[in-house]
Amino acid sequence: MTRAALVTGGSRGIGLAVARRLASQGWSVLLTGRHQDTLDDAADTVRGDGATEVRTVACDMADPNVADVLVREFAQLSPTMDALVLNAGVGTAGPIESYSTARFDKTVEVNLRAPFRILQASMPLLRSAAEADPARGAKVIALASLAGVYPEAGLAAYGATKAALLSLIDTLNAEESGSGITGTAIAPGYVDTDMSAWIADRIPPDTMIAVNDLVELVDGVLRMSPRAVVSRIVITRAGAGLGA
Repeated sequence: MTRAALVTGGSRGIGLAVARRLASQGWSVLLTGRHQDTLDDAADTVRGDGATEVRTVACDMADPNVADVLVREFAQLSPTMDALVLNAGVGTAGPIESYSTARFDKTVEVNLRAPFRILQASMPLLRSAAEADPARGAKVIALASLAGVYPEAGLAAYGATKAALLSLIDTLNAEESGSGITGTAIAPGYVDTDMSAWIADRIPPDTMIAVNDLVELVDGVLRMSPRAVVSRIVITRAGAGLGA
């Protein structure tokens, strides 16, 4: 049976790079993103890389119904979810004292509520995958951040949601790893993507973590047996302190 994955934030950056690696191995993928035109381009690329089937859903991760919509669409792609890649996220910087409630709410909705609800709604499909292929199990990969491990001034809201994502994956493993569903949260420092462009004047892109480094980690985790649990992988930039 063809393996199938749901990749949120799959129209560009890390999500697209992960989807391309899966496609090169013959996976079927469902990609999400905010804009259909960008998703269409991503889907064409992923098909060209060898994906068995590609579907897309343009959506806002802050939509309270997004989890049900995505899982319902995924069920049309495959009866089993071999991998759930929770990559979509937002982030804005600002001190605690002046950080607006609207920005805080948006950050929590996209970075924490949506991943929680998508994981929750995906559990039946993940269980089906683990039961259908016990030697591989089912994997959940969550893109967290170094800001969720070490504090960084100006990133209180973003870091708090990423710390919560790390905890969510730890708890998933406590509850489900015995049944073949395992999770890994990857917490990198600044990665060379559009999302890090705001700090490029202080941290040159060529010193940031390469997207392909994260792809290699995701690929490796997906190849592991469900007997091994890697709850979190923390990645720092060469030459930088722990929190950068």
